[in-house]
Amino acid sequence: MDPIIILQAGVATGTVLLFATLGEVLAERSGVLNLGVEGMMLIGAMTAFSATIATGNPWIGVLAAMIVAGLLSQIHAFISITLQADQVVSGLALTLVGAGISLVLGEGLSKAGTVSLMPNFSIPLLSLIPILGPIFFTNQSVLVYIGYLLTPLAWYYINHTRPGLHLRAVGEYPSAADALGINVFRLRYAYVFVGGMLAGLGGASISLAVAPGWFSELTTGGQGWIAVGLVIFAQWDPIRAAIGSYAFGALRRLILDIQGPLTLLGFDNPFYYNSYLGFFLQMIPYAFTVIVLVIGSRESIRKRLGAPAALGVPYIRGERGK
Repeated sequence: MDPIIILQAGVATGTVLLFATLGEVLAERSGVLNLGVEGMMLIGAMTAFSATIATGNPWIGVLAAMIVAGLLSQIHAFISITLQADQVVSGLALTLVGAGISLVLGEGLSKAGTVSLMPNFSIPLLSLIPILGPIFFTNQSVLVYIGYLLTPLAWYYINHTRPGLHLRAVGEYPSAADALGINVFRLRYAYVFVGGMLAGLGGASISLAVAPGWFSELTTGGQGWIAVGLVIFAQWDPIRAAIGSYAFGALRRLILDIQGPLTLLGFDNPFYYNSYLGFFLQMIPYAFTVIVLVIGSRESIRKRLGAPAALGVPYIRGERGK
């Protein structure tokens, strides 16, 4: 196993998680918990694949995926912001809706024809940097490079711009923000939409860059749930989100490589190895996600981690408190 190849593939795979995690960071920073990331990613993957087949242009496929996933997210926004319903239940329902729509409309899509893929290229000079060059800047998809740019931009936007200050305000103290003339409802709708667009971009990255050429219910493989867990792991910070996403991507690739050579770990029975050890290795990322979500569900721990104070709490104008 070549560690450079594993890390290079981890960056590509981690980009999928990065887009979805950044989108959820923005939504949760505004005070809206959206557990529908998996469904929006599936919609994004299906839309990108079908739009690219229809037009022959993967950029149109990516744009269509972002728009459709963003529109889907507004169902959750309406239910949780306007109707002030439980955000956890609404988010779970959105995952079911997204998965159902994508599977119905995407049935047989992989057999519809060949699809144009997002271009891969190396960045001159940067690709020559020892160790880092081959991992980050050699033969990566254009979407990977977009992820490199998006991460610091999101961090700067949240922490050093006036709109970012408004974002943090509606997620921390929406009543105070409202008193200052900030439209809490409009901002929350907007950031849920942006979060949906980025989840759709993550789904498009799978079908057009990371695992191109097919679509099924296994396309996302639970990566939407991992993204939700990564938000807590990253403490709602885009830079930490990128580190966690790439680390998970490398871990997923390592697991695939470990399952190959049976003699590496001394297993002589392929059935035993593939059935038991293979399942255990594949379970590790998801087990970690469940642990993070359980820990993050405790109010005291969430406060120490830096969760937005009004996360998951519907805002009712005129109500005292947050």
